[in-house]
Amino acid sequence: MKIVVTGGAGFIGSHLAGAFLEAGHDVVVIDNLSSGKAGQVPGGAVLHALDIRSREASELISSERPDAICHHAAQMNVRHSVEDPVFDADVNVLGFLRLLEAARKAGTKTVLFASSGGTVYGEVAELPTPESHPTVPVCPYGVSKLTGEHYLEYYHRTYGIRYVALRYANVYGPRQDPHGEAGVVAIFSKALLAGSGARIFGDGLQTRDYVFVGDVVRANLAALESSWCGAVNIGTGTETNVVELHALIRRVTGVDIQPEHAEAKEGEVRRSVLSYDLASNVLGWKPMVALDEGLAATVDFFRSRP
Repeated sequence: MKIVVTGGAGFIGSHLAGAFLEAGHDVVVIDNLSSGKAGQVPGGAVLHALDIRSREASELISSERPDAICHHAAQMNVRHSVEDPVFDADVNVLGFLRLLEAARKAGTKTVLFASSGGTVYGEVAELPTPESHPTVPVCPYGVSKLTGEHYLEYYHRTYGIRYVALRYANVYGPRQDPHGEAGVVAIFSKALLAGSGARIFGDGLQTRDYVFVGDVVRANLAALESSWCGAVNIGTGTETNVVELHALIRRVTGVDIQPEHAEAKEGEVRRSVLSYDLASNVLGWKPMVALDEGLAATVDFFRSRP
């Protein structure tokens, strides 16, 4: 099978490109390298340094005629989406729609879509949150991801393209970007290993569901081979607040520096933890890597890269 991985030079995308290659697929990567790194693209995959919004990216889909697209290129910063919702929509909605149109014309049969279980539901009444919960996002990033899901459902009903919208919890692990606002595990790990204090926004009692990147890769492989079509949560069912997370990473790094607190971010939900019951039923998937084990692997990665 030929698979195009957008964002394939980034954190999750590069892991997926490698896994698809190991499974025997042909892999083509599209990444504008704004945050991804060419050195992370696995050998055997062909990298095209293109923006998904460009005409060249659509033309590449037309010429490659992939069997599947695994879409991970995105504007993924919640805070930036609040500050510049037009840019967020330009990348996450219009950029994705251009790819979908090219895929339709090229005869692509399957789309795996990186959605966001942490933002599409908004403030929730049920924890762990199932896919049946109302989706009322409170930030533009969540709106753009949910819009992508709606377009996928349209393309499925109208053109027969099967899709799986993987509603990720907070993904962490080796290769995560420790710069900017996204990727709190990487940010805390890098700061503590450098001997400096990390910053917690608000009181730090906001909770998140942290899922290891290796488990996310397994979910995508299962989704590719399944017959399931629709949205599915990819999380652990366990919530951890930010203060607790910082304490865990302090213990793993062996660096006992207390965090600083800053003003809370706009657009952040208070609690987020996902039910993975549907993923277990339709994909045969469940998380395998415990948080302490995944944090140790992540810290080891950053420790080896001063």
